[in-house]
Amino acid sequence: MSNGSLAGVALIGTGAAAPELAVTNDDLAQVMETSDEWIASRTGIRQRRLLAPGESLTTLAVQAGTQALEAAGLAASDLDLIVLATSTADDRFGTASRVQHALGATRAVAFDLTAACSGFIFGLVTAAQFIRTGTYRTVLLIGADGLSHWVDWSDRRTCVLFGDGAGAVVLQANSEDRLLGFELRSDGSGHHHLNMACQAEPQALTPDLSIGRGNVTPITMNGQEVYRFAVKAVPEVVEKSLYRSGLASAELDWLLLHQANQRILDAVAHRLAIPSAKVVSNLERYGNTSAASIPLALDEWVRAGRIQPGHLIAASGFGAGLTWGAVVFRWGI
Repeated sequence: MSNGSLAGVALIGTGAAAPELAVTNDDLAQVMETSDEWIASRTGIRQRRLLAPGESLTTLAVQAGTQALEAAGLAASDLDLIVLATSTADDRFGTASRVQHALGATRAVAFDLTAACSGFIFGLVTAAQFIRTGTYRTVLLIGADGLSHWVDWSDRRTCVLFGDGAGAVVLQANSEDRLLGFELRSDGSGHHHLNMACQAEPQALTPDLSIGRGNVTPITMNGQEVYRFAVKAVPEVVEKSLYRSGLASAELDWLLLHQANQRILDAVAHRLAIPSAKVVSNLERYGNTSAASIPLALDEWVRAGRIQPGHLIAASGFGAGLTWGAVVFRWGI
């Protein structure tokens, strides 16, 4: 699968998928003490797409991947590698191989990557290294999450935020490197501000012997601390990525942030002196889709013709871990 030499990286096709079930703020107001005004004014979210019973993350990932391959003019058999960025795999052992099989990508190796809402950015950098070293030539990167399965629907501070979805990008070896700079960060000291913890509950095997049985707790979040973290950390990694690229924020065509909260998007753009017209946002209709949010928004802007080949984009993800990072790239070949 080696292309035999060092290579640049180009992003050449996008795809996206979301469940058909749309749940509005007014819908949530029927089951908890909240309102459209309360949610929208604090988050910018007015609806989210949720997986219905019987629907799976695998299905969404395959739909997004198929679209991205079609946009790139490639077949699944052309793929060397599939990276699935997710924190909510259908199987605790991983879901990437199921996606590989469903796509018919018989030549591709596949694995899951978990970095929560930063997963797509971490996956993009990881995939690029395989291409740059000549190990693989064509990679499908999918960001997909189904966080609705893991929220406490009685906690209005968290359940109103999250939606389900998938987004995908095809990366391919290219004579000109279009991935210009990146910066990745982690800080486990802040993990308790946002988590979905695995806890072992006691289970008796015999009257004298107990073991731990695994259980996943619903998402918990300290919203104020996450906000403070994001508005400070994200501009720093974007600026670092621009510095590594030899570019300035004024040269950007688009700022593409993880779609967590409109207030965060606005604050980061303000700190970077980037006008709101250059900030990509579809948060209003999808909510926080974790690792899916960046590629889902990218696909929408590309298909609408707003993002054009050659446009300069700074993308940044941030979230649980704590993890955060940014990538600067030019769209297309």
